[in-house]
Amino acid sequence: MGKLSGSVILIVLGLLLLFGGCNTYNSMVGSEEDVENSWSKVQSAYQRRADLIPNLVNTVKGVANFEKSTLQAVVEARSKATSINIDPANATPEQLQSFQNAQTGLSQSLGRLLMISENYPELKANQSFLELQSQLEGTENRIKVARDDYNDQATAYNKKVRRFPNSVFAGMFGFKQKSQFQAQEGSDKAPSVNFE
Repeated sequence: MGKLSGSVILIVLGLLLLFGGCNTYNSMVGSEEDVENSWSKVQSAYQRRADLIPNLVNTVKGVANFEKSTLQAVVEARSKATSINIDPANATPEQLQSFQNAQTGLSQSLGRLLMISENYPELKANQSFLELQSQLEGTENRIKVARDDYNDQATAYNKKVRRFPNSVFAGMFGFKQKSQFQAQEGSDKAPSVNFE
Protein backbone atom coordinates (compact mmCIF):
# COMPACT_ATOMS: atom_id res chain seq x y z
CA MET A 1 0.00 0.00 0.00
CA GLY A 2 2.86 2.43 0.85
CA LYS A 3 4.65 1.83 -2.44
CA LEU A 4 1.44 2.23 -4.39
CA SER A 5 0.51 5.56 -2.74
CA GLY A 6 4.08 6.80 -3.25
CA SER A 7 3.84 5.91 -6.95
CA VAL A 8 0.47 7.65 -7.24
CA ILE A 9 1.89 10.77 -5.60
CA LEU A 10 4.84 10.77 -8.03
CA ILE A 11 2.51 10.31 -11.00
CA VAL A 12 0.25 13.14 -9.80
CA LEU A 13 3.27 15.42 -9.24
CA GLY A 14 4.63 14.49 -12.67
CA LEU A 15 1.29 15.31 -14.31
CA LEU A 16 1.07 18.62 -12.46
CA LEU A 17 4.59 19.49 -13.59
CA LEU A 18 3.78 18.48 -17.16
CA PHE A 19 0.57 20.53 -17.30
CA GLY A 20 2.22 23.49 -15.56
CA GLY A 21 5.12 23.30 -18.03
CA CYS A 22 2.72 23.15 -20.98
CA ASN A 23 0.80 26.18 -19.73
CA THR A 24 4.02 28.11 -19.11
CA TYR A 25 5.40 27.17 -22.52
CA ASN A 26 2.19 28.19 -24.30
CA SER A 27 2.07 31.45 -22.37
CA MET A 28 5.64 32.30 -23.38
CA VAL A 29 4.90 31.41 -27.01
CA GLY A 30 1.91 33.77 -26.93
CA SER A 31 3.99 36.56 -25.44
CA GLU A 32 6.75 36.03 -27.97
CA GLU A 33 4.20 36.24 -30.79
CA ASP A 34 2.91 39.51 -29.30
CA VAL A 35 6.46 40.91 -29.39
CA GLU A 36 6.92 39.83 -33.01
CA ASN A 37 3.55 41.33 -33.97
CA SER A 38 4.55 44.61 -32.33
CA TRP A 39 7.86 44.53 -34.20
CA SER A 40 6.02 44.10 -37.50
CA LYS A 41 4.00 47.23 -36.67
CA VAL A 42 7.25 49.13 -36.06
CA GLN A 43 8.54 47.99 -39.44
CA SER A 44 5.25 48.89 -41.09
CA ALA A 45 5.38 52.43 -39.68
CA TYR A 46 8.97 52.88 -40.87
CA GLN A 47 8.03 51.41 -44.27
CA ARG A 48 5.21 53.94 -44.59
CA ARG A 49 7.73 56.72 -44.09
CA ALA A 50 10.13 55.16 -46.58
CA ASP A 51 7.31 54.90 -49.12
CA LEU A 52 6.44 58.60 -48.78
CA ILE A 53 10.00 59.79 -49.34
CA PRO A 54 10.26 59.19 -53.12
CA ASN A 55 7.10 61.26 -53.66
CA LEU A 56 8.47 64.01 -51.43
CA VAL A 57 11.82 64.02 -53.24
CA ASN A 58 10.12 64.13 -56.65
CA THR A 59 7.92 67.01 -55.54
CA VAL A 60 10.92 68.94 -54.25
CA LYS A 61 12.94 68.17 -57.42
CA GLY A 62 10.33 70.13 -59.35
CA VAL A 63 11.47 73.33 -57.66
CA ALA A 64 14.22 75.01 -59.63
CA ASN A 65 17.60 75.33 -57.92
CA PHE A 66 16.72 73.20 -54.91
CA GLU A 67 19.88 71.95 -53.22
CA LYS A 68 20.70 68.62 -54.84
CA SER A 69 23.03 67.57 -52.01
CA THR A 70 20.12 67.71 -49.56
CA LEU A 71 17.98 65.54 -51.80
CA GLN A 72 20.86 63.11 -52.31
CA ALA A 73 21.38 62.87 -48.53
CA VAL A 74 17.71 61.95 -48.06
CA VAL A 75 17.83 59.31 -50.80
CA GLU A 76 21.01 57.77 -49.35
CA ALA A 77 19.65 57.79 -45.80
CA ARG A 78 16.44 56.12 -47.02
CA SER A 79 18.47 53.45 -48.78
CA LYS A 80 20.52 52.76 -45.67
CA ALA A 81 17.47 52.70 -43.39
CA THR A 82 15.55 50.27 -45.58
CA SER A 83 18.52 47.92 -46.02
CA ILE A 84 18.64 46.85 -42.36
CA ASN A 85 16.43 43.86 -41.63
CA ILE A 86 16.11 42.39 -38.15
CA ASP A 87 14.62 39.07 -37.08
CA PRO A 88 12.75 40.00 -33.88
CA ALA A 89 13.16 36.46 -32.52
CA ASN A 90 16.95 36.83 -32.50
CA ALA A 91 17.47 40.60 -32.32
CA THR A 92 20.45 41.72 -30.30
CA PRO A 93 20.78 45.13 -28.66
CA GLU A 94 23.53 45.94 -31.20
CA GLN A 95 21.27 45.09 -34.17
CA LEU A 96 18.45 47.16 -32.74
CA GLN A 97 20.85 50.07 -32.16
CA SER A 98 22.13 49.82 -35.74
CA PHE A 99 18.53 49.85 -37.01
CA GLN A 100 17.70 52.79 -34.77
CA ASN A 101 20.81 54.73 -35.90
CA ALA A 102 19.89 54.27 -39.58
CA GLN A 103 16.33 55.45 -38.90
CA THR A 104 17.65 58.44 -36.95
CA GLY A 105 19.91 59.33 -39.89
CA LEU A 106 16.88 59.31 -42.15
CA SER A 107 14.90 61.46 -39.70
CA GLN A 108 17.74 63.98 -39.58
CA SER A 109 18.01 64.12 -43.38
CA LEU A 110 14.27 64.66 -43.69
CA GLY A 111 14.47 67.36 -41.02
CA ARG A 112 17.15 69.21 -43.00
CA LEU A 113 15.08 68.88 -46.19
CA LEU A 114 12.00 70.31 -44.52
CA MET A 115 14.00 73.08 -42.86
CA ILE A 116 15.65 74.12 -46.14
CA SER A 117 12.29 74.00 -47.91
CA GLU A 118 11.29 77.05 -45.84
CA ASN A 119 13.58 79.08 -48.14
CA TYR A 120 11.47 78.19 -51.18
CA PRO A 121 8.12 80.03 -51.20
CA GLU A 122 6.94 78.16 -54.32
CA LEU A 123 7.52 74.86 -52.50
CA LYS A 124 5.73 76.03 -49.37
CA ALA A 125 2.75 76.88 -51.57
CA ASN A 126 2.78 73.51 -53.37
CA GLN A 127 -0.26 71.49 -52.26
CA SER A 128 1.42 68.12 -52.92
CA PHE A 129 4.39 69.10 -50.81
CA LEU A 130 2.20 70.32 -47.97
CA GLU A 131 0.18 67.09 -48.04
CA LEU A 132 3.32 64.93 -48.04
CA GLN A 133 4.78 66.97 -45.21
CA SER A 134 1.59 66.44 -43.20
CA GLN A 135 1.64 62.69 -43.94
CA LEU A 136 5.28 62.48 -42.80
CA GLU A 137 4.44 64.24 -39.54
CA GLY A 138 1.61 61.78 -38.92
CA THR A 139 3.89 58.88 -39.78
CA GLU A 140 6.50 60.06 -37.28
CA ASN A 141 3.79 59.92 -34.62
CA ARG A 142 2.84 56.40 -35.74
CA ILE A 143 6.47 55.35 -35.49
CA LYS A 144 6.70 56.61 -31.93
CA VAL A 145 3.49 54.80 -30.93
CA ALA A 146 4.63 51.56 -32.62
CA ARG A 147 8.03 51.71 -30.90
CA ASP A 148 6.40 52.33 -27.52
CA ASP A 149 4.00 49.42 -28.07
CA TYR A 150 6.92 47.18 -29.05
CA ASN A 151 8.80 48.14 -25.90
CA ASP A 152 5.69 47.42 -23.79
CA GLN A 153 5.31 43.96 -25.35
CA ALA A 154 9.03 43.21 -24.99
CA THR A 155 8.90 44.28 -21.33
CA ALA A 156 5.92 42.02 -20.61
CA TYR A 157 7.65 39.12 -22.37
CA ASN A 158 10.96 39.74 -20.57
CA LYS A 159 9.19 39.74 -17.21
CA LYS A 160 7.51 36.46 -18.08
CA VAL A 161 10.71 34.64 -19.08
CA ARG A 162 12.72 35.98 -16.13
CA ARG A 163 10.28 35.16 -13.31
CA PHE A 164 10.55 31.88 -11.43
CA PRO A 165 9.45 29.18 -12.24
CA ASN A 166 8.99 30.42 -15.84
CA SER A 167 12.72 31.10 -16.05
CA VAL A 168 13.38 27.36 -15.68
CA PHE A 169 11.10 26.53 -18.61
CA ALA A 170 12.37 29.51 -20.61
CA GLY A 171 15.91 28.18 -20.30
CA MET A 172 14.84 24.66 -21.23
CA PHE A 173 12.93 25.78 -24.32
CA GLY A 174 15.28 28.54 -25.49
CA PHE A 175 13.18 31.61 -24.74
CA LYS A 176 15.54 34.60 -24.43
CA GLN A 177 14.96 38.19 -23.43
CA LYS A 178 14.05 40.65 -26.18
CA SER A 179 15.97 43.83 -26.89
CA GLN A 180 14.19 47.15 -26.68
CA PHE A 181 14.47 50.57 -28.26
CA GLN A 182 16.59 52.90 -26.19
CA ALA A 183 16.77 56.68 -26.24
CA GLN A 184 19.45 58.07 -28.51
CA GLU A 185 22.66 58.95 -26.75
CA GLY A 186 22.58 62.56 -25.58
CA SER A 187 18.79 62.88 -25.82
CA ASP A 188 18.64 63.40 -22.06
CA LYS A 189 20.25 66.82 -22.50
CA ALA A 190 18.30 69.78 -23.84
CA PRO A 191 19.76 71.19 -27.07
CA SER A 192 21.55 74.49 -26.68
CA VAL A 193 20.00 77.46 -28.46
CA ASN A 194 22.22 80.34 -29.46
CA PHE A 195 20.78 83.39 -31.24
CA GLU A 196 24.10 85.17 -31.80
